[in-house]
Amino acid sequence: MSKLLYITANPKIDSKLSKGAQIGEVFLEEFKKIQPDVEIEHMHLYSMDIPEIDMDLLYGRAKLSFMGYTKDQLSEDERTKLEKMHALAERFIAADYYVFVTPIWNLGAPPILKSFMDCMFLHGKTFTNTEAGPKGLLTGRKALHIQTRGGIYSTGPMVEFEMGDRYLRKALEFLGFELMDTVYAEGLDHYPKQIPEIMAAAKEKAADAAREMAKATVTI
Repeated sequence: MSKLLYITANPKIDSKLSKGAQIGEVFLEEFKKIQPDVEIEHMHLYSMDIPEIDMDLLYGRAKLSFMGYTKDQLSEDERTKLEKMHALAERFIAADYYVFVTPIWNLGAPPILKSFMDCMFLHGKTFTNTEAGPKGLLTGRKALHIQTRGGIYSTGPMVEFEMGDRYLRKALEFLGFELMDTVYAEGLDHYPKQIPEIMAAAKEKAADAAREMAKATVTI
C-alpha cells in the first residue's frame, strides 16, 4: 500500500479559512479515486513540535558528523533534540508521494516550513557526499507544491522575488525528489473579485496533478 504525506504550513487549521487547504482537498479527493487504499498522513506543521536549529543542534550534528564524538558523549539537550530531528525525518522518509500546501509570505515560505525542511537535511540518511558533490538519497519519490499567492509572481516584475516555491523545489531537488509542476493560485489579494475564477482554475490544475501523481510509479 502506498503512502502520501500531506504537509500544510498555515496556521489556519480550518480549511474553510485556508484557500490552499481547499485546493489541497480537491487534490486528495481526486488522488483517492485512483488509489483508494492509499495511506494519507497529514502533517499540520503549526500543530507539531518541530526542532529549530539552535546551539544544541548546531553542535550536536557537528560532533557526530566530523568531530569524532559518539552519541553517548553528547549533552542531554543535544541528544534529545537530535533524536527528535531524526524521528521526524524517519516519518518523512517513509512516504512515497508528497504534497506541500503553503502560502507565500513576504516573498518566501512560512518560517516553520524552513525549520521543518532543516530537519530533513541529515547526512547519511537523506543525502550523502560523493566525489562529484552532494547526492540526494530520497530518489524515486514524487512531490508537488500547492501554493497560494496574494500577488502575481508567475509573470511581471515580481518573478525574481518569489522565494517560497523556489526554495522548496530546490531543497527537494537536492534531496533527490522527482518534482511535478507547482500548482498555484495567485492574485488573491490583488483581484478579490476574481477569487472564484482563480480558485476554480487552481482546483482544476490540482485535480489534474492528482491524477498524474496517482498513476505514476514510485521506485524507492
